[in-house]
Formats: sequence, C-alpha cells, structure tokens
Amino acid sequence: MQRGAVQTTGASSLGMTDTSFKLSPSQRERLVTMHARGADGALKPIEFEMPQAPEFFSGGAGLYSTGPDYLKFLRMFLNNGSLDGKKVLRPETVAMMGQNQIGNVNVMTLNSVQPDSSRDVEFFPGIVKKWGLGFLINTETAPTGRSAGSLAWAGIANTYFWIDQSRNIAGVVLMQFLPFCDAQALQTFADFESRLYEIT
Repeated sequence: MQRGAVQTTGASSLGMTDTSFKLSPSQRERLVTMHARGADGALKPIEFEMPQAPEFFSGGAGLYSTGPDYLKFLRMFLNNGSLDGKKVLRPETVAMMGQNQIGNVNVMTLNSVQPDSSRDVEFFPGIVKKWGLGFLINTETAPTGRSAGSLAWAGIANTYFWIDQSRNIAGVVLMQFLPFCDAQALQTFADFESRLYEIT
C-alpha cells in the first residue's frame, strides 16, 4: 500500500479495490513504512498516517493505493474516461480536465513553508505550465520525452504520475519518504520516465 495525493473518481467502477482514504485491516497489514531524509542524507523510518476519522476526507490528499490500482485510474484517462468496457467519465469531461483553466496565468514555483515536509516545487523549470481541472499541464515537450499537453501531479510521499494522451503512455512512481520533491526522488522519476520513452 502506498500513499498518494490525488482525488479519484469511480474507484470501485474501475476495480480499484486497494484504493481508499480509510485503511482496511488487510490494507494496514501491507502498508509500506514511511521514511524521512535526515540531515546526513540517510533515510530513516518515521511514524506517519493520515487521520482515519477526520471531519471530512480531503479530495486532494490522503489517498491510499497501490501501483496496479493507480494505473487503472491513469489508463481510464488514456481511454477517454472508460476502462475495460466501463465508463466513468464522458470523453468531453476528460478533454475539459486536460484544458488550461487558468488563462494567461502560469504555474510558478510553489515555495515551501515546511522544508521537512516538502522542498520548493518546480517541475520542468523553464517550461510554461498550466493547471487543468486536477492536473498540471506542461505546454512544451519535456526533457524526459513527455509530450506537450500531458497531465500530471504528485503526492506528498514522493509519489508521481503523468498521462501522455498523445503517445498513449502513462506512468506512476511510488516512493515513500519525505520531504516531497526530494532531489534524488525527482531524478529517479525523471530517469524512469526518460527510459520509458526511449523504449516505446
């Protein structure tokens, strides 16, 4: 079980049986230990769990899932809202989610106020980025090979995903440590993504 941070729609319709905000006993048994990078650069286990009975469940944080489950979610977007014959979103809804929703405003560096939890966030420096409905959109081809207009975002535990509808490629990398946007984590993600484009 991995911790992510993106709202999902129709998880049960997609057969995402290991995806929820609240841990079942079976999920808890398989939960991956969270780590944090210390001042010496080493990773050490830490206690970390999202509240299991909050006043409300956040639509944008606190999701528990697995790699196979999350890939079902990404594949649904590659298939314009459907997966394995089950429709979750209309194609026009998927298209709208991937459109620039902030006009002439650009996504800038997200400056951290809690460096132990997150470094400053800046994906693909120098490339103009926009926000769709739930996704970061790169407006140019990325150095990794990701097509312009691809969708992406991430989770606090250094979990990252992207959806490249132009190339019919989607990927997810689930690491389990803080701080978010750790330099080594970002390099691992970039290496994985670049290699995937090299072989496809």
